[in-house]
Amino acid sequence: MPTCTLHPLPYHADPGHWFERIHNAPGAVLLDSGRPQASRGRYDIISAWPEQILTPAADECGAAFFQRLRVALTRLGPADAPDDCELPFHGGLIGLLAYDFGTRLEKLPQAAVDDLALPVARFGLYAWALITDHQRRTAHLLFHPALVQGERTRLLSLFQQPAAAAASAQPFSLRSRFAGDIDRERYRRAFERIQDYIRAGDCYQVNFTQRFRATYQGNPWLAYCALRAACPTPFAGFVALEDGAIASLSPERFLQLSDGTVETRPIKGTRRRQADPAEDQALAEELLASEKDRAENLMIVDLLRNDLGRSCEIGSVHVPELFALESYPNVHHLVSAVRGTLAAGKDAFDLLAGSFPGGSITGAPKIRAMQIIDELEPTRRSIYCGSLLYVDVRGRMDSSITIRTLSLRNGQGCCWGGGGIVADSQWEAEYQESIDKVKVLLETLEGL
Repeated sequence: MPTCTLHPLPYHADPGHWFERIHNAPGAVLLDSGRPQASRGRYDIISAWPEQILTPAADECGAAFFQRLRVALTRLGPADAPDDCELPFHGGLIGLLAYDFGTRLEKLPQAAVDDLALPVARFGLYAWALITDHQRRTAHLLFHPALVQGERTRLLSLFQQPAAAAASAQPFSLRSRFAGDIDRERYRRAFERIQDYIRAGDCYQVNFTQRFRATYQGNPWLAYCALRAACPTPFAGFVALEDGAIASLSPERFLQLSDGTVETRPIKGTRRRQADPAEDQALAEELLASEKDRAENLMIVDLLRNDLGRSCEIGSVHVPELFALESYPNVHHLVSAVRGTLAAGKDAFDLLAGSFPGGSITGAPKIRAMQIIDELEPTRRSIYCGSLLYVDVRGRMDSSITIRTLSLRNGQGCCWGGGGIVADSQWEAEYQESIDKVKVLLETLEGL
């Protein structure tokens, strides 16, 4: 098999050291493990100048689009890395799936307004990447065999030479404060409608979301730098677009596929962090002991076991971790893990088709919950609760669920907060939780 070429670079814990050089380049993308503050992630992946950009046609179903992605990977061609170097990405696809890509996989209503007009999917095909391994404290430029020599020479010069003095980018600032699209009364009415559906037996849980909007000016990359400093997370990312960027500070893995093993790590259960250590610890212990939160988490674990079962070997899906506590600068979360072995003849795209969007941000049963979401949320979710992901030429994949995520495009910033509503939920608490989850992000940008 052809082998990728690797060129070592100095190790830097903060990927901004490297990404600063290319953040304005076409197709620039950073998959960011949140180092040095966050500790759970291992790799950062940086690239730009893709060989090709792929988006779905207006009438193209999800299966047809995924087949085009398979073809693109095949054309790039398989490649190995040297035996002594363990890297997650050998060239391939990096991009995003909006939540609304789910309508290309299932027959669902689309009553909510699409006022952001983000493509439901967008992937670049990349023949190079700068990969930082925080466990081994190494950084490498990786060149896929298909990358032409001229590009190799240019990229080596770009990253091996001292960084040029940064051009004076327009500082990022908000022109208005963030405000919710729905007021408390409208939230309460939607909450009560969801409760009616639960009592009628339509569903057990619905993840209901509100959107916050503000206008801005300046460079979205500078906004992302401030956000990652305030809220480092292991599944963060920045995707440059022609009209702005997606900035994600997600703590949640969606699907990982490596050597035939599949893992998903759903989050369900939240408490706001407290400044007083004793109060903070008490809330963490309260979350761990909460029967309500454990029941919600278990409900989603069961849903995801079913989703993974569509693509995994019979009997291989299991739950190695249940109700673990993960803590972030603004919230504590209750997290579980579900794993399985990919069935013969299945690949990353089959796994996505059977599982997207993630059950932790829809509700249960998934399809009925998505129908109710479309009925009650006034606008489409766009990137919120979609995914940032890569699929490399070996078929390996890792992906996030794009919670704690902002769309910064055409001078308008949007951020979403939500939570799972069940039979014994209280509307005031759910409304406040939807704000608590994104408060650190909104306050950080309002403070710039």
